[in-house]
Amino acid sequence: MTVQDIRSFNRFYTNVIGALDYGRHLYAPYTLTESRVLYELAHAPRTDAADLRGQLHLDAGYLSRILNKFEEDGLIERGPSEKDPRRRRITLTAPGREAAALLDERARETVGSLLDTVRAEDRPRLGDALRTVRELLGDGRAPRPEDVVLREPAPGDLGWIVQRNAALYAAEYGFNADYEGLVARIVADYGEDHDPHLERTWIAELDGRPVGCVMCVRDDAPGTARLRLLLVEPDARGLGIGDRLVGALVDFAREVGYREVVLWTNDILGAARRIYQRHGFALVAEKPHRSFGRDLTGQDWRLDLHATPD
Repeated sequence: MTVQDIRSFNRFYTNVIGALDYGRHLYAPYTLTESRVLYELAHAPRTDAADLRGQLHLDAGYLSRILNKFEEDGLIERGPSEKDPRRRRITLTAPGREAAALLDERARETVGSLLDTVRAEDRPRLGDALRTVRELLGDGRAPRPEDVVLREPAPGDLGWIVQRNAALYAAEYGFNADYEGLVARIVADYGEDHDPHLERTWIAELDGRPVGCVMCVRDDAPGTARLRLLLVEPDARGLGIGDRLVGALVDFAREVGYREVVLWTNDILGAARRIYQRHGFALVAEKPHRSFGRDLTGQDWRLDLHATPD
């Protein structure tokens, strides 16, 4: 391996990326940097300007001009930071989320068209090669919370939710196939008929792979949302992913006008219950039952979205 090898690959890769965008106006009407800012805001619901500068390595003046433009166009709102009153918090408005979603859709379609040129049997080898480049040229550090992004499901992600729930709950709690059937019905109902204005699924992604999920669906009771299928992969735990997923769901539920969020879980899921408690959920009922091949104690939790935080 020589310097020339890397420079040659860089020219090749730059040409590939340029060809993908040629005539497609992938980022229009935004520049590449503006698109990167929108992407970060879409995947980190509560972001400070200082955080954005660090994540994207942008000059403070340049970022300020971008944010001013976004605010004038109605794409963002700015307010005091929850972390530090001296900082400014930036959040996407509804038009901002729509713009970010459009850019994300274009990017996925574009990369998908590139993958269509690769034979199916060669794709695993390509994925391994890309991961090898990142590992060898990266800084060798462990994943950080800021490396995780929250996004909407892509094709195949709903199937991933079913498969990973079934596999993890069987391995960690001894649940049988009844649980997989339950998850499959929940996911199928959502995939076939959900209201995107009132229901949403989040996928947590790390290094290009899904590592967590949660779903917000309408409950039978008016004005009530139900949290379902919170999951974090074992090798991604400790990064605050569960907290971020639940926080995103609660923010969404409050924003679209739900009065409360409810959930059902089992007492053996200690880590998940601690997350719910941190976000203000209160235990309202519990009852022993036998399900999924286990004797369990089911629990109902509730979060009043109109209650004043302590």
